[in-house]
Amino acid sequence: MDEINIEVEKAKHKDINIKIDPTISKSVHYLDVTITNENGQLRTYMFHKPTAEPYILPYKSDHPRHMHRNIGYAALLRAARICSHVNDFDSECVRIDLSLLLNGYPPHFITQQVDRFFYLNNALPVLQQLNEHVYSHLHHKLLYQPTLREKKLQAMMEDPVKTPLVLQPKIWNKEIMYPRYIFDTSLTINFRQDFTNWWKTYYAFSGSPLQQIKVRLIPITGRTLETFFIHKKPPRAMLTKMEPRS
Repeated sequence: MDEINIEVEKAKHKDINIKIDPTISKSVHYLDVTITNENGQLRTYMFHKPTAEPYILPYKSDHPRHMHRNIGYAALLRAARICSHVNDFDSECVRIDLSLLLNGYPPHFITQQVDRFFYLNNALPVLQQLNEHVYSHLHHKLLYQPTLREKKLQAMMEDPVKTPLVLQPKIWNKEIMYPRYIFDTSLTINFRQDFTNWWKTYYAFSGSPLQQIKVRLIPITGRTLETFFIHKKPPRAMLTKMEPRS
């Protein structure tokens, strides 16, 4: 305990802008997690800042449907990794449902994405009857499951000299096309389906040499009102050139 107090005192004087008040309690908030000591057993659940907007989502409009679909899945994945008890996870699911509903998501769309999460993770009993045993298995599986970024980092750390990510050549597949188009919720919301029908009818028909070519459309979102008001910091090279020379 004395060693912890010494480290806390060092951190208090390291930066005058960061205020640290050490306290001893049965619960503590760390980032978006609340950790509680219940008779020697640690219990974790989601922590929501009282000053933060409760129902803000990453994307509201002018984004392809697969991005909106992934919002609900990612929120459920985050809750399952953090909440150690099935009842806390159930409360967080209700909060996620309300957030999606208040942002205009259709109820049937929300139900589909919730079912997709539990189906892909083999945890339908949790959805149907809050099975604590099945949820405990789901929680531990997702908690220790590495993310895609962690997998790439681990592969690079195993042999960073042989296969650095920067020097890895990108293989060009001649049988796949990646055309880009500007996505808009009013004009091009069905463009992906229409383009696929056009491609199969006029180009990739039976006997055509383009029949083996696969097309993967890449949507580009248009500028929103937020991007007009947000000005990012200029590049470092530009700022360096503006500095007066001595």
